[in-house]
Amino acid sequence: MTLRTDWISALAAFESAARHQNFAHAAEELHLTASAVSHHVRKLEAQLGVALFQRHARGVSLTAEGRQLADAASSAIASMDDVMRGLRDAREERDRVRITTLHSLTYTWLVPRLPRFTAAHPHIRLNVDTEVALTRFEEGGPDLGIRYGQGHWPGLTAHHLMDDALFPVASPTLAGIHGVHEAADVAKLPLISDLSLQGWQDWFRAADVRGARLDERYTFSDTTDALNGAVHGLGAVLAREQIAVPYLADGRLVRLPGPSMPTRFGYYVVYPAHRRLRPAARAFVDWVLKQPGQPA
Repeated sequence: MTLRTDWISALAAFESAARHQNFAHAAEELHLTASAVSHHVRKLEAQLGVALFQRHARGVSLTAEGRQLADAASSAIASMDDVMRGLRDAREERDRVRITTLHSLTYTWLVPRLPRFTAAHPHIRLNVDTEVALTRFEEGGPDLGIRYGQGHWPGLTAHHLMDDALFPVASPTLAGIHGVHEAADVAKLPLISDLSLQGWQDWFRAADVRGARLDERYTFSDTTDALNGAVHGLGAVLAREQIAVPYLADGRLVRLPGPSMPTRFGYYVVYPAHRRLRPAARAFVDWVLKQPGQPA
């Protein structure tokens, strides 16, 4: 016997009624009336020529034939539900992009721009990981990353995103800031460092300041923490141009006298050279590579 499409709703009503052993509860689950559920069941019984339920004053109970059909219907619905869930999960996985990037860049540069990406690609879901350690691009791991370096990593394709520069900044309320009029005066302030390969010694050399005794009072492993230390008046910090923008824009930090020193490194979008990017990941790469020329 071929399963006709007009039997589907009747089977769904029957399966729910069989599971609940109650037409009213099945009706509530299916957003129908109890009489509609009863109608579907009677229609199925008429088509099959057997009684599926025994009706009695306390409610209904399955007949032997009803139990047989209920087991088959329940198994079939569970199988279809599993397949449909798998198809839905596979689609969601295709539309998910896993990104590993730098915490400082994410907070100040990437996140303010992400609404623009979402507007252009509303179906794509992003997982953003800001682990400090270099992430391995293994199966099941991130699709791509944004790294800071010279642009050469074994096994990775690297696209140049943007360069950067370093200059000193401090809170406008930092004690002694009003006496800073030239680059040499910055050395009179307490200094904050991070673990970047270019630091205060490099900057003072670029500023042609010689022999200054530097009070590097605080060192943070994360650039964002170093900037926040400066916001709270701990001292002056060397800020990366791309990361300092929101701090300068809202006045939490001000730029101090002295040159802007180009960094020896830049930002790169990277992904495994041997792995073809999925369309969702390719869409993100194409989008993010256009962002350096766009305001946040």
